[in-house]
Amino acid sequence: MSPLLNHDVFRAIRQWFDPTDVDEVGTAPDYRFSLANERTFLAWLRTGLALIGGGLAVAAFVPPQRWPHVREVITISLLLLGAAVALRAVDHWARCERAMRLGRPLPRSRFPAVLALVIGAGAVALLVVVLVSGLRT
Repeated sequence: MSPLLNHDVFRAIRQWFDPTDVDEVGTAPDYRFSLANERTFLAWLRTGLALIGGGLAVAAFVPPQRWPHVREVITISLLLLGAAVALRAVDHWARCERAMRLGRPLPRSRFPAVLALVIGAGAVALLVVVLVSGLRT
């Protein structure tokens, strides 16, 4: 990893956990915008927790399937997706807060569309698994 990239990664992570770093940039926005940003962050965290809970439910309650490791693949996929959503939530919150303080446009993100496509594709794949498992019994 290049030293510049390494520095950028540490700067981004510091913004996530050090609110004083955000406070030192620009001017404070109207508190209602900061609170709306926080509510969006919490909604993303709920989505991540739901995905993690779904992964744990699959691990605990779905019986082994005819195909080897399909249950484990579903479980791991949901857990990783939940973790990605949680990490993306904190990153998006920090970038939005910084943009508001600097009077810049809010950062655009393709993540919601990608997440929707991944969840949709996962639902179709699960439907196929359920239908094929039902036909074999």
